[in-house]
Amino acid sequence: MKETMVIAKENIELKDPVLIEGLPGLGMVGKIVVEQLMKQMKAKKLADLYSPHFAYYVLVTDDGSIRLLRSEFHYWRNEDGGNDLIFLTGDSQAQTIEGQYEVANAILDFAEKQDVKRIITIGGYREEAKDEPQVFASATNEAMLKRALEAGAQNSPAGNPIVGTAGLLLGLAKLKDLDAVCFLVETLGYLPDPKAAKSILAVLMKMLGVKVDLKGLDKEIAKSEQIEEKIKVIEEQRRTSEKRRHKIEEEKTSYIS
Repeated sequence: MKETMVIAKENIELKDPVLIEGLPGLGMVGKIVVEQLMKQMKAKKLADLYSPHFAYYVLVTDDGSIRLLRSEFHYWRNEDGGNDLIFLTGDSQAQTIEGQYEVANAILDFAEKQDVKRIITIGGYREEAKDEPQVFASATNEAMLKRALEAGAQNSPAGNPIVGTAGLLLGLAKLKDLDAVCFLVETLGYLPDPKAAKSILAVLMKMLGVKVDLKGLDKEIAKSEQIEEKIKVIEEQRRTSEKRRHKIEEEKTSYIS
């Protein structure tokens, strides 16, 4: 494989579809959001994306076989008259700058073939949430930004870089005259953050006019909080041990002098 390629599983026509991208990143929030939507909506497989710019290993599946790293497109038909949805998530992002651009362009080319006119990207914003994680929005035009703010997002701070696929899709979409918005949510980012993902989902549901049961995420949030508490205890024990070690070393130095 010398370049990024998309292999379609179905040839379908969708009604004014919106592409929602959520690849692995800070706090895994994009991947959690998209996988939750796909599960709740029983989305169907549309296509696979493979790239030589993904990490150079394969994954072992449950039945013992192997597969290359990939991104996956799934689709959901809206029976209530609104937009159909295309979801994009995957195992990895491209590992190089050139690869990021190549993969983002391949995503947009495939989206345009599906007649996508609007794109939503999702990522993490490295900041500790004081209460409920805040969601920040950036968009390619004022109309898209207004819709995002009306759905409960905050205006993204000026000068804030949006790194990776979530940002590049936004920038490249603007060059193609596609409407696009990026949602970033507060997260420390070192662990999967279902609480941050839940904040994004609340905004998305309002913006898209769809309903998703978020009770399943509550269990994941409880588990995540337990893990965070354990990490805090371990970190406090480490700091206490470090202080004791420094004190012993100071006492030894004082005795020798």
